[in-house]
Amino acid sequence: MQTAERYIRLAHGIDAHEAGYIDGYGGPAEWAERTLRSLNTLNDEADSLAASVAAESSAARRTFLEVQLRAMRVKLRLLAGEALDYAEEVHGLYDILPLKTPESTFQAALDAMNAALPGSGPLLERQDRLRDRVALERGDILRVAQPILSELRARTAQRFGLPDGESFTLELVQDKPWGGYNWPLGDLKSRIDINTDFPVPLPNLPDLMAHEGYPGHHTEHATKEARLVRERGWYEHSLQIINAPECVVSEGIAVNALRALMSEQELRDWLTGELSAVAGFDPGDVAAFLSAAGAREGLNGVSGNAALLLHQDGRPESEVLDYLMTYGLNTPERARQSLSFLQSPSYRSYIYTYTVGGELVQAAMAAGDAGQVFGRLLTEPLTPGQLAQMAG
Repeated sequence: MQTAERYIRLAHGIDAHEAGYIDGYGGPAEWAERTLRSLNTLNDEADSLAASVAAESSAARRTFLEVQLRAMRVKLRLLAGEALDYAEEVHGLYDILPLKTPESTFQAALDAMNAALPGSGPLLERQDRLRDRVALERGDILRVAQPILSELRARTAQRFGLPDGESFTLELVQDKPWGGYNWPLGDLKSRIDINTDFPVPLPNLPDLMAHEGYPGHHTEHATKEARLVRERGWYEHSLQIINAPECVVSEGIAVNALRALMSEQELRDWLTGELSAVAGFDPGDVAAFLSAAGAREGLNGVSGNAALLLHQDGRPESEVLDYLMTYGLNTPERARQSLSFLQSPSYRSYIYTYTVGGELVQAAMAAGDAGQVFGRLLTEPLTPGQLAQMAG
């Protein structure tokens, strides 16, 4: 049995114990064996995989599989009921450490938002009034997304290249704990879902489409399938698992996807010009929202802090919800949606892939040729540790 087959069979064995562990698979159907095997059997399979990985001649392939396998072993320990410290869980699954953001950072961001948001009254109400003025009707989301995707795809193809035959579908969904999701389907295809439980503001749509589509998740998965699976026979990249170091790199790519294609000024001009006209919005409202959104970036660490309160400090749900509302500037409904994400077995420690992954990729891009670095991330099986080295 070859290395990739062992890897894929082990992942499907874990998924049989916890559905959702596999995020996407497009490899040989006969390897997708989900017959329930004991955890002892899966640990034996992990040992066989480790021996196969150690004999791998390609250093790049070996390094990637080693860190992925370490995360799989930690997942097996968790499935066996072993109680791990939360920080140990995050490090074991993602090869990163959870970082707590000082509340002073959040307060500074809230002060900046207070200065940026028009009108008077409570900050949350002013934020939501402005959001409502630039939020797309559900029936307009796909229409307005099309010119955005057309521009992002053209820039991605010109700057990084796209494999022939790649494509994705775009659908609207509800009752999900996330705002958007890319589902890899194999054969260079994927499906992108946009959650419409809460408003979808026009100014957020380019970032969402870049994050999930071009040049984010869809582009990475399709490019690696073309370059690594089809050209090199590394079938492990036909599989995506949700609790592994590869997610740090993937989310880091996605968080920085729009930045890899256009400057902040280009984005502002596009949103307040062509896209405001397409959506039928007042450009002044869009500009005001962008200013407030820039200040709001200082709140990106709120969910990570909330996860530490919940899982490391053992604080009650009511306290975590209050934290999400106070520092995250969330309504009770949005805070509960965030809490449900943090409580999900698959996502309880996933939140740091966005913040830490985003910072690692941004630092690596700043330390070298940004376009060249981003292109490497789309085509090579890099790990969080290698990203940290690139960032210096």
